[in-house]
Amino acid sequence: MSIIQIHQLKKSFGANEVLQGIDLTVNKSEVVVIMGPSGSGKSTLLRCLNFLEEPSEGIIQIGDFQVTTGGKIDSKRKKAIRELRKRTGFVFQSFNLFPHKTAIQNVMEGPIVIHGAKKEEARKLGEALLIKVGLGDRCDYYPAQLSGGQQQRVAIARSLALNPMVMLYDEPTSALDPELVREVLQVIKDLAQEGMTMIIVTHEMSFAKDVADRVVFMDNGVIVEQGTSEEIFGNPKEERTKQFLSSVE
Repeated sequence: MSIIQIHQLKKSFGANEVLQGIDLTVNKSEVVVIMGPSGSGKSTLLRCLNFLEEPSEGIIQIGDFQVTTGGKIDSKRKKAIRELRKRTGFVFQSFNLFPHKTAIQNVMEGPIVIHGAKKEEARKLGEALLIKVGLGDRCDYYPAQLSGGQQQRVAIARSLALNPMVMLYDEPTSALDPELVREVLQVIKDLAQEGMTMIIVTHEMSFAKDVADRVVFMDNGVIVEQGTSEEIFGNPKEERTKQFLSSVE
């Protein structure tokens, strides 16, 4: 069963067409890794999926909810975008935590503001999620008191608190020191094993091999090739994919 369907998604910044008609389907519990050189459109695709960037054209469907892009920004459209965002959890490169709120307060924010949860209920959920990402003893710490890896794990817990249908990760380890990368990737791996549907933009090739059900290689705003991790890493068909992999391995 498909959770995400993207049809002919385009995005331009002025004359620069960053996404040139992307078609992509992601199934329930599938982990899709998107890789490619800088400037290939990977992060833009992810940001268009929950309208952090307004796509220029195309259709996005998450679950049973569909938004046709490029429409007029009115109250009806804003409501549609809010509904779409409720279905996605987004984890940024740079954590994006509220610095003046503790770890638990960061995680509680979404359920209270977006889902209207009671404070006590949100706290119970927040505590459970911080335990899940290995930070049960850091509930009352502020972001500045946490390592980069710990902050990113709080950010993952914060996204999970909205009970999303799909998790979107935009290079979740790129801002971390190498020794902190493993702890974040382990949390993502655990979620994959639990059946969470995920799209991950990453440069961590060994992680992609390990966790991806499907690897999508992008370049110049198009999907050049996609397949299982065995197919893409072991026997890529396209010359451009071969060149990329030989430059990063």
